[in-house]
Formats: sequence, structure tokens, C-alpha cells
Amino acid sequence: MTPAEEGVLPAVAGYVTISAMVRIAISFLALVLAALPLPAVKSLQIYFIDVEGGQATLIVSPSGESMLVDAGWPGNNGRDSDRIVAAARLAGVRQIDYLLVTHYHLDHVGGVPELAAKIPVIHYVDHGPNTETNPGAQILSAAYGQALSKGQRIVVKPGDKIPLKGVEIDVVAAGGETLRSAGTPNPACATVASKQADTTENARSVGFILRFGKFGFADLADLTWNKELALVCPSNPMGTADVYLITHHGMDISNSPPVVRALHPRVAIANNGVKKGGSPAAWQAVRGSPGIEDVWQLHYSETGGKENNSPERFIANLEAACQGHWLKLAAEPNGAFTVTNGRNNFSKTYQPKAD
Repeated sequence: MTPAEEGVLPAVAGYVTISAMVRIAISFLALVLAALPLPAVKSLQIYFIDVEGGQATLIVSPSGESMLVDAGWPGNNGRDSDRIVAAARLAGVRQIDYLLVTHYHLDHVGGVPELAAKIPVIHYVDHGPNTETNPGAQILSAAYGQALSKGQRIVVKPGDKIPLKGVEIDVVAAGGETLRSAGTPNPACATVASKQADTTENARSVGFILRFGKFGFADLADLTWNKELALVCPSNPMGTADVYLITHHGMDISNSPPVVRALHPRVAIANNGVKKGGSPAAWQAVRGSPGIEDVWQLHYSETGGKENNSPERFIANLEAACQGHWLKLAAEPNGAFTVTNGRNNFSKTYQPKAD
């Protein structure tokens, strides 16, 4: 037998060649694999973490990558960073792939150094340098810069995408600029006037729209009134969103009716504090938006008064001295989503909108 013939059985009298056996085995395996059900698409998870009137929103893509939007306040014995890390563990997250710093105010960027000391942060996303120059702002900038030196920085502008795998995240505002007003005409603009110009970092907030299949989520951070109008008047370039994170913690220097109605949300979520945000005018702008079904809150709002707060089952924290309960959203690519209250485990599922 020649070397080329070694290991080959004669194809006679009940024998088949090894190569033929391999082909049969591969064909059989292919049939078995074809008969198996395809793996289910994982859901998108969003945790709205209570940082007492700041922002810390943890987004976990179906790919397993994570993006944290802001890191709450510093101090308080590491309260906010501890709450963020606890939510990350609950979500199965071991690192923050993208930390989006929407703007340089204490309740948004202040907690970054403490958080970065407790969980790895790979990329930092922001609008560029801090435009405020007072002593407090300089301290914030220095602390953020020190944390930033240990990661990779991404500076974004309107029209950019944040590359979180498994979802699409479009930046609609950043650094005081917005997407050009184009698209669907916005009739709510006709009766709303501009307010005094805002020169603070609020007006430079990074805002974005996240899309996962047919599901949409909007977070405009602390963008203020005039920038909202610049974004959606005379027409809306963003499209709509199923869920709207109420801008600026529910303050009435934001949440103009044109921006809320442009987004046309089914559900709104407030990252308010006990006394911060939740102003009656902002609540009414959101609740008066056509198509709104429910408003969920991280805190009962003393500012809003009993008549403007949601029923207690929709509120994560009822007491001022609270335990920091979260709200969680789980969304499917068909547009269905469920919101759960971490305090009482009350959940509500919102079915996909009819096409």
C-alpha cells in the first residue's frame, strides 16, 4: 500500500472510504443543527439608578456591552458609586465599556473618579472641554481629567454615533450644537417662545436617541429650553421614542412642549430627587403629551405636589431617607418593553405599537 493509500479502506463489499464517512457525518450534523431552534435575541436592559436627583443610567446592550450615562454625585461615603456598581453586578456587567459624561455639573460628572476606582471604565465619551471656568468647575475638570487619563476618550458632536454593539445610538445634541431641524413639521412650535439664553453647561449637554429594532429611547440630559427648540423647531430630525427620560430631572427650564410632543413617548421616566426637579409645569408638559400612557419616577416629588405625582406603584422611592431603589426597563426588538419598580417588584409590559 502506498503512502497515499494509507488509512483508506477499499470501497468494496460493505466498506466505504473514510472520506465518504466524513461527508456523511458532516451532512448528518448539518441536518441536526438545522433542526435546532435559533437562539433567542437577548433583550436590551436599562437601569435608572437613584443618585438623588443626579443622573446614572446603565444601558446593557443585547451584545453584553454596557454604557453608563453619568455617574451621579461625589461623596456621601461613596453612595452613588456603590449604587451604580450594585446595579452593574445585578446586570452581569464587570466593566463599563462606555461612560458618557453628558456635561460637567457635579450631579453628573462628580461621581466619575469614585466610580472608576471601583469598576473598570474603558471609554469616556463627552462633548469636549468644560466651558465653565469658576473654581468649582476647575476642580471638577481636574478630577475628571485624572480619571480620563486611564481610559480612552471619544469626543462627540451631533450626528455622531456611540459604537455600543447591538444597538444604534445617535447623538442629537452636544457642545451647544444640535442636529439641524429637518424632518416632520412640528406644530407645537407655533405657540412656544424662547427664554433667556442659557450659558451654562446644561445647554451643552450630550443628548441621544437609542434604537433597538422597533424600540426607541431618548435621553437629552439637562438640555435647556432654547436648545430644545433649536433641535425640534420648526421640524423634528429625531423621530419618535417609546420611552423619554424626562429632561433635567423634570425642571421647567427644560421639557418644552415642542420637544416632548416631537418625541411622542408612550412612557416617561423621571430621575428626579425629593426636592429637585418635578416642577408642576414640567409634569404637565409630559402628562399632556398625546399618547403618553404612564410616568415612572425615581422619587416622590415634594416639589410636584400630590396632584402631580404618579400612583405609588410607579415610584421607586417614597421616602426622603430612601434605600436607593432603581427602575429597570427591558426592551425587545419588536418594540415591546417592560418597566419594573425595584422597590415593590411591580412591573408593567407595553406591547408593540401597531404598524
